[in-house]
Amino acid sequence: MIDPGFAPAKVNLYLHVGPLDADGYHPLSSLVVFAGVGDRVRLAPAAADSFLVEGPFAKTLAGEQDNLVLRALRRLEAATGGSLPPLHITLDKALPVAAGLGGGSSDAAAALRLARRMLRLPIDDQGLAEVAAGVGADGPMCLRAAPCIAEGRGERLSEAPELPELHAVLVNPGAPSPTGAVYRAYDEAGAPGGADRPVLPPAFESVEALAEALADCRNDLEAPAVRLTPVIGEVLDVLRAAPETLLARMSGSGATCFSLCVGATAAAELADRLRSERRGWWVRACRLGGSVAT
Repeated sequence: MIDPGFAPAKVNLYLHVGPLDADGYHPLSSLVVFAGVGDRVRLAPAAADSFLVEGPFAKTLAGEQDNLVLRALRRLEAATGGSLPPLHITLDKALPVAAGLGGGSSDAAAALRLARRMLRLPIDDQGLAEVAAGVGADGPMCLRAAPCIAEGRGERLSEAPELPELHAVLVNPGAPSPTGAVYRAYDEAGAPGGADRPVLPPAFESVEALAEALADCRNDLEAPAVRLTPVIGEVLDVLRAAPETLLARMSGSGATCFSLCVGATAAAELADRLRSERRGWWVRACRLGGSVAT
């Protein structure tokens, strides 16, 4: 059982995005999995509320006044009809920021899971999902933290196909890729994609079969993100040229890209080589899938 305070990285194996709808949102369809790497949230009773960010990417959030963790707990307080007791909140920020990994939403989801358990709050799974949705489109899927198909604005979740054991390498070149800017660039290009849901079998027996099916899918935000941040294209070129790679694609709105590999050994070898050759890049070999007990 995984500690519910773990906030795993979200990876979009495909991401099909439609044009803006009448309400100003982009409909989407995505096969989402979660990685064995992520941030960590800790809550402890305190005399007064406090919030500490530590870890490798803490400086990136320095001066932030409205972290999603704090926003989520305020919404939880309102949803449960009472005031939460003072808490000391620690966020260990191990994931890059503005990286297409849903880090902020995953942090918020971890805080919600922890607070409900620690404080024995009277809110069921559906109520907690509604709180998470109020924090952001990635909220419900990050609260679930298990493979799923996300549709609508990201709030409509259904079961993913049965997946084989997946090993991957996540690579971020150290350049932020803000979601808003990428979506604007996508719209300016005429939103050439669409929120179509590909026909996938109920189960994949091998990672090779999954990679073959995903090759017919896409990330509609990849092209605009590369135009805005060309180093993302460099990462993709490097991953796609690697012999260990079965499929390489950008996750979310970038800049993190992933390489699906045939197994743990191949992923470790690719990660080791990239860390040696590209010292400025954030590189992590990991297992994909994920499930966080609530």
